[in-house]
Amino acid sequence: VVAGPPQAMETGPRPAVTIEDAGGIDPTPLIDQLRAGDFEAADQTTRDLLIEIAGADATKRGYVYWTEARTLDAAALGAVENLWLHYSDGKFGYTVQKDVWRRQKGVFDRFCDKIGWTTKDEVTGQARKRRWFGQSEFFYTLQEAPKGHLPLTSALRGTQLLKALLQHPLWETDDWKRDL
Repeated sequence: VVAGPPQAMETGPRPAVTIEDAGGIDPTPLIDQLRAGDFEAADQTTRDLLIEIAGADATKRGYVYWTEARTLDAAALGAVENLWLHYSDGKFGYTVQKDVWRRQKGVFDRFCDKIGWTTKDEVTGQARKRRWFGQSEFFYTLQEAPKGHLPLTSALRGTQLLKALLQHPLWETDDWKRDL
């Protein structure tokens, strides 16, 4: 018997993100905002979802501690990431930021420069971080925003939350990836 060339294993498309596999969160508002291109609303919804995913204590205080970030539910975090990647054509998401972070060798200021979180102060001419309180200085369109610009993660209490999100064990696998 002569064997022919090995046959490629058909993997088929990855399953779509559904409410059932989104770790208990309802992704519908985020889907609707991203689909409509309302990245500013989607950014806020993402922060709200992270708080919800982190649990009752985070919900009570209104923010996520950096120590909670690496233990966020993988299914929920993966669902959020898939939606951002899909509706931004791969331009926005935590894994996009993780790649930029890695290329900038984990240097926060270089990372911020690369993804557009830094601007030039009109008064002093010095570089400073963009502000999102009051009139936001961030970009909320695919055309204006640099790769990795969204979602925003507050660094007002330090950079630990961002670092912890980018170090979530989920990103070390492909299990979270879904087709939409």
